[in-house]
Amino acid sequence: MERKHMSAFALYQALSVDLPPPAKQPSLQVAAKKKKKRENGATKVSTVKVQIKTERKKMRKKVLKSIKEEQSLKGIKEKKEECVIGDGEALDALLVELAGVNNSRERASQLFQWLINPVPAKAFFRETWEKKPILVQRNNPDYYKGLFSTAEFDRILRQEDVQYGVNLDVTSYTNGKRETHNPPGRALPFTVWDFYESGCSLRLLNPQAFSSTVWNVLSILQEQFGSMAGANVYLTPPGTQGFAPHYDDIEAFVVQLEGKKHWRVYNPRTEDEVLPVLSSPNFDQAEIGNPILEVVLEAGDVLYFPRGFIHQGDCLPDTHSLHITISSYQKNSWGDLLQKVVPAALEIAMEESVEFRQGLPLDYLTYMGVQNSDKDDPRRTKFFSKIEDLMKKLTNYAPIDAAVDQKARDFLHDCLPPMLTPEELASSVQGAPARWECGKTEDVDAHITSQTQVRVLRAGCARLCSDGDAVHLYYTTDNSRVFHKEELKSFEIKPEHTDAMEFLINSYPKFVSVGSFPCDFAEDRISLAELLFEKGIIHTAEPL
Repeated sequence: MERKHMSAFALYQALSVDLPPPAKQPSLQVAAKKKKKRENGATKVSTVKVQIKTERKKMRKKVLKSIKEEQSLKGIKEKKEECVIGDGEALDALLVELAGVNNSRERASQLFQWLINPVPAKAFFRETWEKKPILVQRNNPDYYKGLFSTAEFDRILRQEDVQYGVNLDVTSYTNGKRETHNPPGRALPFTVWDFYESGCSLRLLNPQAFSSTVWNVLSILQEQFGSMAGANVYLTPPGTQGFAPHYDDIEAFVVQLEGKKHWRVYNPRTEDEVLPVLSSPNFDQAEIGNPILEVVLEAGDVLYFPRGFIHQGDCLPDTHSLHITISSYQKNSWGDLLQKVVPAALEIAMEESVEFRQGLPLDYLTYMGVQNSDKDDPRRTKFFSKIEDLMKKLTNYAPIDAAVDQKARDFLHDCLPPMLTPEELASSVQGAPARWECGKTEDVDAHITSQTQVRVLRAGCARLCSDGDAVHLYYTTDNSRVFHKEELKSFEIKPEHTDAMEFLINSYPKFVSVGSFPCDFAEDRISLAELLFEKGIIHTAEPL
C-alpha cells in the first residue's frame, strides 16, 4: 500500500522562505567545429567546445506555496522511520587515532562505524545491508570535512593528468535526456569549469588515484567489506541534474560533503532487479513509480541504498552539491563464487567418475528440447531425474576452497595498496634508512636476524594459493592506486617456506620472531623474512 507523505524537497522549500529565486541556467548543446584550412593550406582540426544557448527552461516546477503546519509535522514524523540523527568524531582526528590501532581489521571496523554512526554496524549488516535504504542526518556540516572538497577537485585539475572519459565525465540530464559531453584529451580547469558554469555535472571517476585521504579511507574499508572499495566524486551546479534515474550493481554510501542535494530512491521494479548482476540503463520517469524515500541531503549526511534500488539526485537552486559515493560488493555474490565452482567441479567429476562420462540415450533428441517440452512422455521424467541425480553428486567434486582462492586473487588484484601509517613506514622497506649521502652509501648494513620481530603489514595484504603444482603468495603492497593498472603481484613459495608463511599470516596481528618460523634451517627463516621485507609484505616491530 502506497504511503502518502510530503516530499522532503517540498518540506525544504516550505521551510526555506528566505532563499533567492532559482538562477536561470543556459541550455547545453555540445558540438564539434568543422575542420578549417589556413590560408597557407595547412589543416587544423578544432577541438570540441560547448555551445551555450541564451535561454534555458526552468529545471523544475514550483512546489505549492502554502503547506499546512500539520502536513509538515506529518511529513517529518513519517521520515523518522527512514532517518537516523547522528554525530561523531571528525575524519582528520579519527584517521590519526586509527593509525595507532594495532589490528587493521579493527581499524576497518572502527572507520566503517564512523561512516554510518550512530547506526550500530552489527545492526546495519543484520537489518539493512542488501535489504533497504537508510538515511543518517547529522546537522553537522563538518562531519566529513577533510575527505574531499571542491578545492581539492580544483587542485587535481591543475596539478594532475586528468583525462576525459578515463578520470572525468562531464554530464547533463535535461528534459528527460541524459548526455555525456566529454571532449578528447586532458581535462584542464579552463574548460572543465566552463562546462560547470554551463550547467554540467562533473564526475571524478577514481579520486583515490589523486587524493591521499580518499586512498587512505578506501584502503582501510576494503578490509571491512572483503571486497573492493571504490569511489566516485560528483560535483553538481545549482538547479541542475546530471544523471537519469538508474540502479547500480554496487552497495552505495552517498556521503554529502558540500551543499545540498535532493534525492529520490525507488524500490526495485521486479524480483529480477533485486541485487542485480549488472547496472541498469537510464530510465524514464514514467518507468519507475513513486519514491520510497525522498530527502534533501546536507553536508555531513549519508544515504545508503543497496544495488538494484533506483535513484536520482538533483541539485537545489540555491547551492551547489559535492558528494562522494563509496561503493563495494560488485560481483561478490554466491552466484559469482559458483561460477568458479561449478565448471571446475564438472571437470573433476568427468575425470574421476565414469557415471559422468557415460553416453546420453540414443533417442534423447526425440523427446527432449524446447520443441518437445509439452510432451507427456515418461522418458522426459526419467531424463530429468538423471540430471537431478548427477547435479547432487556434482557437489562431491566441488573444489570450494580452490574457488574461494580464485575469488581471493580477484579481490587482491582489485585492492588498493595500503597507505602506511608513520609507524609502518618507519619499520618497513619503504622507510628503510639506506641512502646515498656525501658521495657514499649510508645505513645499508641493517639486517634481519633470528631475533627480529616481524608481522605481515596488514591482515589481508597477502594470501597463499595453490594451483596444484606450486604454491604462490599473492600480495597487494605493490598494487597501483589506479584500478588494474598493473598485473596481480605474486611469487612462488618454496616448499620449505610454506608452513612458515602460513604461520606468519595466521599470527597477525602479533609480531613473531624470525627464529620462530617453522622451517628446518635457520638460513631458510632468514631468507624468507628478507624476501618478504624487500617486497613490503612484512614490517618489523622496531625500525632496523
